[in-house]
Amino acid sequence: MRNRQLGRSGIQVSEIGYGAWGIGESGWIGATEDESLRALHHAIDQGVNFIDTARGYGESERIVGRVVRERAADQVYVATKVPPKNRVWPAPDGLDPAEAFPGAHIRESLETSLRVSGLDHFDVLQFHVWSDEWVGRGDWLETVAELKQQGKIRLFGVSVNDHQPDNALALVRSGVVDTVQVIYNIFDQAPADTLLPACQEHGVGVIVRVALDEGGLTGRITAGTTFPDGDFRSRYFRGDRPAEVERHVDAIVDDLGIAPDEIAETALRYVLSAPAVSTVIPGMRTVRNVERNTAVSDGRPLTAGQLAVLAKHRWQRSFYA
Repeated sequence: MRNRQLGRSGIQVSEIGYGAWGIGESGWIGATEDESLRALHHAIDQGVNFIDTARGYGESERIVGRVVRERAADQVYVATKVPPKNRVWPAPDGLDPAEAFPGAHIRESLETSLRVSGLDHFDVLQFHVWSDEWVGRGDWLETVAELKQQGKIRLFGVSVNDHQPDNALALVRSGVVDTVQVIYNIFDQAPADTLLPACQEHGVGVIVRVALDEGGLTGRITAGTTFPDGDFRSRYFRGDRPAEVERHVDAIVDDLGIAPDEIAETALRYVLSAPAVSTVIPGMRTVRNVERNTAVSDGRPLTAGQLAVLAKHRWQRSFYA
């Protein structure tokens, strides 16, 4: 496993990290705790040293904390997230930061996460939504500074609202944030326009989520694909989205001249081709997922020609449309 710098923090994280939303069974159907435990342990065996979870991910914090405590001899960095107090995703325009992240709420959420996970600190504490309107307002920054001083967190980050990468530019340029987590993939290339260069300039670590488009860039979503009620993907791939995804993926495969089963590997290599990216955190609910994804960390970037081809496959969409 190859490592990269997490911004200016001095921390070296595995370029393939572990996205732990799916293992908590909060939005994805089909995860089992036994397989999740095996997958997490196998990931650490493969050199993965960065795990991303959240207070809102069901049982994820508890499962992650158990594994990290069992692997105390290994250096594993854990990031979690504070949900907004008003439980609104994404943050609407005009919202006062005191309604989403007042200091008392940040502390309460973190203390709950520490208790549930059994950990004595988190390496990264992230706000689960963000609005650049909050820069310089509210008591959240003071609270973050106190939590760092108390040793309960090492770094502060935000999870940028879906498909709104420019909504963190003011925060990045302010110098008060250590990491940003953002959606970035072959379809959603917008972060590369402005956010990624800004992060590189200001020494902010970049954590990439949804690199595989929630499964769309695995080649396994076809026109007939359906998901059970209650599964997040039943909304994400509703209507004719599965058929659209299949057409777009087929076009990528044809233009690159790759085999259909190479699309997931290509999607991860695309993200890792951006020098600003510190780590990419695909969901890995099974040992098989871990083996497939960690194998991409082999130092073989996409060529300039391949990246030029993929630049033509930018596909801007809203979450549901």
